[in-house]
Amino acid sequence: MLLELNVIPLGRGRSMSGDIAELVKIIDASGVDYQLTAEGTILEGEWDRVMDVAKKCHQQMRMKTDRVITIMHADDYDGRVGRLEGAVDSVESKLGKPVHH
Repeated sequence: MLLELNVIPLGRGRSMSGDIAELVKIIDASGVDYQLTAEGTILEGEWDRVMDVAKKCHQQMRMKTDRVITIMHADDYDGRVGRLEGAVDSVESKLGKPVHH
């Protein structure tokens, strides 16, 4: 499954890159495949594993601030793996050209 994760700490100023870098360390250490984007991070793996990573990220931010908004968008496509790259490849093949990513 793919899980798009957005963890937003409130009350910590305008820049979030330092906080996000801490979360990427957690994600990276988990061993799940992921792709960092300008608006969130996409994780790929089994339900329990990606949810565990999402929970750890939320808890890490919660230790730093009283309020955290965590948004998750799941695409649970039974039996499919390699979709982190495969979904983009499929669109590119239909377009007949690479997309910007």
